[in-house]
Amino acid sequence: MRILGVDPGTGICGFGVLDVPKKGTPILVDSGAITTPPHTPLPERLLDIYDSLHEIIQEDQPDCVSIEKLFFMQNITTGISVAEARGVVLLVATQAQLPIFEYSPNEIKKAMTGYGHADKKQMQEMVRVFLKMDQVIKPDDAADAVAAAIVHSMFSKMV
Repeated sequence: MRILGVDPGTGICGFGVLDVPKKGTPILVDSGAITTPPHTPLPERLLDIYDSLHEIIQEDQPDCVSIEKLFFMQNITTGISVAEARGVVLLVATQAQLPIFEYSPNEIKKAMTGYGHADKKQMQEMVRVFLKMDQVIKPDDAADAVAAAIVHSMFSKMV
């Protein structure tokens, strides 16, 4: 199974692609971040995210998408733009006819670290340890996306 994990955002949209063997450790195929310039109009940023994710799906051929659910803290303006980026991710995945699996940030953090409020550095380190890598994945948005893919790989093996 090949999983595309996505940590949605308009400024930085993290992604990670894992190959998950039936037994053994998942293998990182691809990871990174789609970045959009800060003062670019939102519709152009969303189009850039759409085009980039479409290209990633075409190149990496995932079997499914694992995405972080929307989580509002205090800044509703940021939450709205993240929701719009998340909508673009859902659109691209649906157009590619990929099954979509959604996990809250707390579910991902708890599955990866045992603590639902882990910070970015803890998440990066646990992704590194889980995948038996020498260095952490950067930027942290890409590590969060890879964590979403890892969590789906764990949950899918339970069913």
